[in-house]
Amino acid sequence: MLGAARGITSLSSSRIFSRNILSKPPSFFTISCALAPSIPRFSVRSMADSAFKKVQIQRDDTVSSSHFLFVSTAFDAYVVGKEDAPGIVVLQEWWGVDLEIKNHALKISQLGPGFKALIPDLYRGKVGLDVAEAQHLMDGLDWQGAVKDICASVDWLKANGSKKVGVTGFCMGGALSIASSVLVPQVDAVAAFYGVPSPELADPAQAKAPVQAHFGELDNFVGFSDVTAAKALEEKLKESKTPYEVHIYPGNAHAFMNRSPDGIKRRKGMGMADEDEAAVRLAWSRFESWMARFLS
Repeated sequence: MLGAARGITSLSSSRIFSRNILSKPPSFFTISCALAPSIPRFSVRSMADSAFKKVQIQRDDTVSSSHFLFVSTAFDAYVVGKEDAPGIVVLQEWWGVDLEIKNHALKISQLGPGFKALIPDLYRGKVGLDVAEAQHLMDGLDWQGAVKDICASVDWLKANGSKKVGVTGFCMGGALSIASSVLVPQVDAVAAFYGVPSPELADPAQAKAPVQAHFGELDNFVGFSDVTAAKALEEKLKESKTPYEVHIYPGNAHAFMNRSPDGIKRRKGMGMADEDEAAVRLAWSRFESWMARFLS
């Protein structure tokens, strides 16, 4: 449950998400097959890590005017874990499919008896190397299309050995995780880290899958992942009548789960200098218990 916040100081980076998520949120699940525009200047990183298997997933889109047209859209995804284990779709931060999100997926695959983790590449191979690039990529994201990618990823896992499938995500991926609890009926459980979807994309009061959510007490992304957003999410989840948990971690800021050297350096560069290994361990413990409860 929510704990009392001790006061939140303002950071200039609190405005980073404003254009895409707050002031110009996507309309409610409009039927569309548009993809994020091509941005050649962004780096495309190889995903040749030996722990991951690269697969291609087909997504069926429906575009409507006076007639219906079915379009098949393919995207890459990266899988790690036991073939017959419960599945978990792992959704990227606004940076893209980088080392940090791969670290999270690898960690998830090794929790408890093991999970089968799958990372869908929502940016189609592009990775933002700094804040400006990440902002540009997220601004260009087709959010309804991303939900369709999640849906196709859940279906792929269930067709490939996972009887039940959860969804988790961080930052942008956290918001999409909660949206999936509303918009993707095949999802069996959700665990979201520091992100809430715009009401135009999804209303958490309509969540159909159990939702666990994690926030840092000092998170300053106002309306997206700060304490006020966490409290508002809790009120919405109460209305949903589905099981839920909302946890706030004292003394922690946004993206507190990122513990790689690059992740720590990047956070410090954005004014987030907290390092709380105990909070990270607690969050992973809660995550593991939640997913084991609903995916077993």
